[in-house]
Amino acid sequence: MTTKAVIEVLNGGQKGTKIKVLFNPNNYSLDHGNQFAWHTIPGLSMPIAQFVSGQTPSLSMELFLDCYGESADADVRDYTKQIAGLLAVDKDLHAPPMVKFVWGSLKFQGIIEKLNQKFTMFSNKGNPVRATLNLTFKAVYGVKEQYQDIPRQSADRTKQKLLRQGDALWMIASEEYEDPGKWRDIAKANGIDNPKKLEAGRTLTIPRLE
Repeated sequence: MTTKAVIEVLNGGQKGTKIKVLFNPNNYSLDHGNQFAWHTIPGLSMPIAQFVSGQTPSLSMELFLDCYGESADADVRDYTKQIAGLLAVDKDLHAPPMVKFVWGSLKFQGIIEKLNQKFTMFSNKGNPVRATLNLTFKAVYGVKEQYQDIPRQSADRTKQKLLRQGDALWMIASEEYEDPGKWRDIAKANGIDNPKKLEAGRTLTIPRLE
């Protein structure tokens, strides 16, 4: 028996509700991306790329719904409104609920960002009995979850870091050691006498912790 895809509500008043699709999608698209800032350094032929953040992953698909022949009063909107309702603001959350799309090994957690409903067939009474839904989900994860997923270098290893415009040694110490007071260790390792005069584009040595 073919496993039907499910949209599960994760919080809010409908928490635990599972909406089964009538027909599994023929395909789906997963989009990922990164955002970079580009810094121009005098004397260099190309700007320096600085990673800013990852962009929010998205899941897009087309769902087909058909209730033709179920009854004389059949209306496919009885099915579409279950999904459309997940874009409405939940009174307890003051925001639309989080959902999870589950189909086989695919488990995508987030919110429904966009929904387009196209009704393509109608009964003699004028009720729509077939529809195509174009759905876009956006991933949602908390700060703690995201940090847990980032592989980080140990602070007990010496490494290199490119100075960016606006960087300060205390900021780098906070980022690398989680202690802004260790900026002096970085200054000493790089022969910096005046921490207020830092040149963007310079490569700093980040000393390992003793």
